[in-house]
Amino acid sequence: MLKRVDRVQIAVKDIDAAETVAAAVFGAEPAKRDEVAPIAALRSTMQAGSSLIELIQPNGAGPARDFIDHWGQGLFAAGFSVEDLDAAARHLEGQGVKFQRASGQLFVDPAATFGMRTVISVKHERAPVGSIKWIYEVTNVVGDWRAASERYAKLFGLDSSKFVPIESKDFGYTGTLTMFDSPSRLDRIEIAEITSGDLAMGRFHRKRGDSLYMFFVETDDVSEIARRIEATGSKANIWRRDEAGAAEMFIHPTQFLGVLVGVSRTAVAWTWSGDPERARRAARAQAARM
Repeated sequence: MLKRVDRVQIAVKDIDAAETVAAAVFGAEPAKRDEVAPIAALRSTMQAGSSLIELIQPNGAGPARDFIDHWGQGLFAAGFSVEDLDAAARHLEGQGVKFQRASGQLFVDPAATFGMRTVISVKHERAPVGSIKWIYEVTNVVGDWRAASERYAKLFGLDSSKFVPIESKDFGYTGTLTMFDSPSRLDRIEIAEITSGDLAMGRFHRKRGDSLYMFFVETDDVSEIARRIEATGSKANIWRRDEAGAAEMFIHPTQFLGVLVGVSRTAVAWTWSGDPERARRAARAQAARM
């Protein structure tokens, strides 16, 4: 059912200031402003690459206000797209899942997921803008990755045979990548179960429980994002380099609206997503062009 990680929603205190940050870091461009009744918020939708970033500012009592009051600014919801919204609604109903329909989207009952507030929209192909290609991953930290994987396969109509196991000693987790459209695209939910409570992801889960942790974007030029970060007066954190140069970096929550953001160069994420040779070919091709 799910086709793309189409957008993220970020809860913010000042929507005008948040727009400035999204434009500075990703070259995001304003698309529209509206109000979203199910979460009681004013929304600024900005396009970055071919994906959308929805900046959510509370305008009354409700989920957005509760999030800001409890956690401050941060990653509020993951947004996925489908070919047919009516079919998606029928599927959710068949799973016994409640949702609200508003603004052309389905707002899924948070009780249905493992701390991953979810909004579903109709899939649109957009000409990319700014300095990224798209958002391709959201990370859901959980206490039981197998239970979450089984649940999401049913809830979102995903083919579990395409899922890719993942484990990281550097970041202290194990889990799976719920590949939506492999091998053509990288879009997925990363379901991560903590194996080391002393590392950053483990501390986050200990504090918040099952929840959204971060999202990842893909770009042709990681160094361009690093330059944008440094232009704001912050230090860029390039985490890994290869023969083609900067391969991955992280944007600290203090640099982007309370959200941890991963940035990977085009095709690099195939390294751990079921096709490492594809990543190596892309790196060699880019190095040859340099």
